[in-house]
Amino acid sequence: MTIRALLTELAQNAMLAAGIPAECEPHVAPSKNPAFGDYQINGAMGAAKKVGSNPRELAQKIVAELKLDGIAQKVEIAGPGFINISLDSAWLAKLLLDQPPYASLAQGLEPQTIVVDYSGPNLAKEMHVGHLRSTIIGDAVVRVLESQGHNVIRQNHVGDWGTQFGMLIAELEAQLQQDERAELALQDLEHFYQKAKKHFDEDQAFADLARQYVVRLQAGDAEVLKLWHKFREVSLAHCEEIYELLNVSLTPEHVRGESFYNPDLPVLVEELKNQGLAQEDQGAQVVFLQELADKNGNPSPVIVQKKDGGYLYSTSDLAAIRFRVGTLGAARIMVFSDARQALHMQQVYTIARKAGFASEQVKLEHCPFGTMMGSDGKPFKTRTGGTVKLAELLHEAVERASKVIQDTELTAEEKAEVARKVGIGAVKYADLSKTRTLDYVFNWDQMLSFEGNTGPYLQYAYTRIRSIFRKAGINPAELEAQLQLVEPQEKALALKLLQYGETVDQVAQEAMPHLLCTYLYDLASLFMTFYEACPILKDGVDVEIRNSRLILSDSVAQTLRAGLELLGIEVMEKM
Repeated sequence: MTIRALLTELAQNAMLAAGIPAECEPHVAPSKNPAFGDYQINGAMGAAKKVGSNPRELAQKIVAELKLDGIAQKVEIAGPGFINISLDSAWLAKLLLDQPPYASLAQGLEPQTIVVDYSGPNLAKEMHVGHLRSTIIGDAVVRVLESQGHNVIRQNHVGDWGTQFGMLIAELEAQLQQDERAELALQDLEHFYQKAKKHFDEDQAFADLARQYVVRLQAGDAEVLKLWHKFREVSLAHCEEIYELLNVSLTPEHVRGESFYNPDLPVLVEELKNQGLAQEDQGAQVVFLQELADKNGNPSPVIVQKKDGGYLYSTSDLAAIRFRVGTLGAARIMVFSDARQALHMQQVYTIARKAGFASEQVKLEHCPFGTMMGSDGKPFKTRTGGTVKLAELLHEAVERASKVIQDTELTAEEKAEVARKVGIGAVKYADLSKTRTLDYVFNWDQMLSFEGNTGPYLQYAYTRIRSIFRKAGINPAELEAQLQLVEPQEKALALKLLQYGETVDQVAQEAMPHLLCTYLYDLASLFMTFYEACPILKDGVDVEIRNSRLILSDSVAQTLRAGLELLGIEVMEKM
């Protein structure tokens, strides 16, 4: 149980004992200013309004019932009824030793089955920068949820079906007839796609053939399916290379593309028709949603089957929800996609509820994100205005990081490993540290800096602590000492460490990884303040004090490592 959860429980009990109705919440929060204690109970004002009492007098009644013996050093009432709590240093020290923050995240939580849909590249093209945010934000949230003990099911909803595949398969067969191997033909997916598109636009016979392939593909023609499988296999191999380089936990077993749901689409549309939700309109099957009506009262139309019999993204997304709830047993579904998909997801979720594909007990969440922008304030592009391939961006990040660390005393092999971890970590952290819903400007110099709220700064903070132990010739696992929080910097650092679980809880609830980034940066900054104020290896420092500070330092290193791992960012022992 986190400190906040414990204080909330104790405050709730005190409020009940003071005669305050159970629906009044204590509103416990960490103090923003150390001058007002470590935590505050802010619920007296709201409760006083509800029961028609003086808030300060009510706060006094709450304090009288508050059981904080051995936990709080001081409890004060401030202003109109804020209850400020200063925690006992000895209690904090014992708690930190007994319950290391990075090792007890699953305590007291009810495990859920949570389906997380993220990355979702289109297999017709190589992954580009537009896929970065969905991939790394989704992966960070997945890691956070798993750390809490939830059963997390990753779903990589790739675009591997549709009319464009007729064109691509026709092009692939044409090249295979010229004795080209599929792997070589598809080596550069972007070039292959452009060649197929040009062929389609300029050659009417080829365009007709491509349309025939679409029909044959949808009908399950064995020969065409064989070519489709080859295209899919090679395309996914490209994605796997990116995931491995990005240190993302998606694997082939998590891929469940649009093609998977294809057999269920006619069944689903029939069901929507039988329920009276889908109706024919100009030859198409459409669901009209009054819930999402425009300002003139016109319902929002959602086409689930085109007049030519084809299906749309909304149809396969509905089938996905039905599968995730009915077969996978999801209690919570989270979809990470571009903010421009907001209306689409709102429509799909509304239909899913109305059709009974997901009950009110199942949480359906769209987790939108903003756009990666260039220095010109426009979506990030190459200098020629083209789409930036993700593989090229990541390789450039490693190259740039390699130049930054050239002066370090590492072997060539160590430098290569550090450059990879720093470069990839910098790109990921620059993205994850920004509020998910906002756009952000991509800046190489900023993200690769070893100063400020960056990935390299946090990786260096971890390495620096490890170097203290190497210099002392001490294995942290062998330290046997009591933790003593004497100096204010020691207490502040211990308190921050113990707030790790609270931060992880918040990230899990809100799907906002930037909260964890901010926490880790604050923790590293507090460590630097502690390190300057509280000598560790200097001559004259008592052995017990030295060991106590080493224990505190090791806890910071372990928490930094654990937090960065949740973000999918690797650390190194030397830098």
